[in-house]
Amino acid sequence: MNTRFFIRLLAPLFASAILGTSLAHAADKTVTIGYQTDIEPSKIAQAKGLYEKDSGYQINWRKFNTGADVIAAMASGDVQVGFTGSSPLAAGVTRGLPIETFFVAAEIGSAEAFVVRNGSNINTPQDLIGKKIAVPFVSTTHYSLLAALKHWNVPADRVTILNLAPPEIAAAWQRGDIDGAYVWEPALGKIQKTGKIFTTSAEVRKWGSPTFLAWVVRKDFAQSHPDFLVSFAKVTGQVNEDYRKNGANWTASSPEVEAIARVSGSDPADVPPLLHGTTYPLLNEQPGSMLLGGGTATALADTSKFLKEQKRLDTLLPDYRPTVTAAYVQQAIKQ
Repeated sequence: MNTRFFIRLLAPLFASAILGTSLAHAADKTVTIGYQTDIEPSKIAQAKGLYEKDSGYQINWRKFNTGADVIAAMASGDVQVGFTGSSPLAAGVTRGLPIETFFVAAEIGSAEAFVVRNGSNINTPQDLIGKKIAVPFVSTTHYSLLAALKHWNVPADRVTILNLAPPEIAAAWQRGDIDGAYVWEPALGKIQKTGKIFTTSAEVRKWGSPTFLAWVVRKDFAQSHPDFLVSFAKVTGQVNEDYRKNGANWTASSPEVEAIARVSGSDPADVPPLLHGTTYPLLNEQPGSMLLGGGTATALADTSKFLKEQKRLDTLLPDYRPTVTAAYVQQAIKQ
């Protein structure tokens, strides 16, 4: 066979092989991340593309209304890394989903609040009986609402609790369909304009029912892409540290606040006070006994036990420690 003809014959095959390798490599460096509209520093890194810059990965960001939606997308495999609250996370791992917590994003305080409508005649916990209260089911605010009712000795079955996503809560509030809601931004800022805060998750934490926000990952993705998780933990730790050092001086016009508002869809004026009401653990705090080194697993176990008491779960895991890992933050600290 003529050499030149032979080369021409094989050229398309070589090109196809090279293209296939390039596409496979590109796919290997691609990740879909599910996020929510909560007010916290990682939105700064998301807005500025810091995760992509540090890791070299292409990130497909997908917005979800609730943590339960994030968990469902991760269960299907459509999302590899997700941002969720402790309640849907506890429910997910208890039901055997192959996910694990690798970074505690926030210990929730006043960024989540229970607001009652002006004119609803709700002045004491007992006034909630017979009222319509909206909350996203199996969310951190749902857990906090049930915990608050228990603390107040108000039977949950004597309150009409409606399952609404945050955008639906804002719409129902505007129509006058509900008397109160337990929610987060941007819905929180909208309903608060014509309502009053009845309690916050900071108070519920003091009553013994803490909630937190976490970054979680599918275990199969974690095993094949540990480098991405180390990078992600490092960048998240950096923005949390920047907030810890400088956040007290941030105003509605600060670039960091504008970035958070842009990603979360919030009014910049609402962001600073909500940031101040929550604790964002630093990178070197993550492996400690209060968080990934033990406290997070204990919190998941306690939350799951509460959800079982509320008949939201049928069974419990014997040990929640395998659903939490400090491996990636430890590597990030070394870097």
